Amino acid sequence: MFEVIPAVDLKGGRCVQLVQGNPENELVSLPDPTMIARDWEDQGAKTLHLIDLDGAIRGKRQNAGIVEKICEECDSEIQVGGGVRSMNDVESLLGVGVDRVIVSTAALQNPEFVRELSDRFGGEHIMIALDSAGGEVIIEGWTRGSGVRSVDIGRKFEELGAGSILFTDIDKEGLLGGIAANATAELVRSVGIPVIASGGITTTSDIAASRDAGAAGVVIGSALYLGRFTLQEAMDAWLR
Repeated sequence: MFEVIPAVDLKGGRCVQLVQGNPENELVSLPDPTMIARDWEDQGAKTLHLIDLDGAIRGKRQNAGIVEKICEECDSEIQVGGGVRSMNDVESLLGVGVDRVIVSTAALQNPEFVRELSDRFGGEHIMIALDSAGGEVIIEGWTRGSGVRSVDIGRKFEELGAGSILFTDIDKEGLLGGIAANATAELVRSVGIPVIASGGITTTSDIAASRDAGAAGVVIGSALYLGRFTLQEAMDAWLR
């Protein structure tokens, strides 16, 4: 079933939304991420999307305590990324109740790491983040190009045992200017595992377009926080 997933991005102990991943350009900054996560759950969210932005930028997880608290206080499925670089990081996150661990830079730098994770923990717990700008996957907190295309590396990660892909179009992220449905559809056609789309969702029509592109769900941040539509309206959109 198609799923609408609210984003709870963590930076400096707060819940934020950035414009195109720029840590100096905060569109939203709110205290108490745990309360926000509980509120999304109360509104009907079945899955929560947590990204440790500090960890993504610094290469080491920085908001582990908040992630653990959200896992303790919420019953939703939880997927977490940002600063996940080692087997111990993945084991620690799964140990506190995370359902899917999102891996990006470490996977791009060493694709065999994905096979090791899938063999040890099960592919259903391993989600690979493909953050794309101009068709190229960007790594290290959206600071450096990888030299590979999302469709090519997506196939490779599926072969290595990844259970799902998080596809973010950085060119659209945080700009509230609509989605890149064609890029999502191209990736969906290239792989057999679920693709969750992110970046640029501004209207409920964008949600329906993501579904029509073949995505298994969408992660939504800025549009929800700025009140462009409610979570219920977002969840109803794909049924139209």
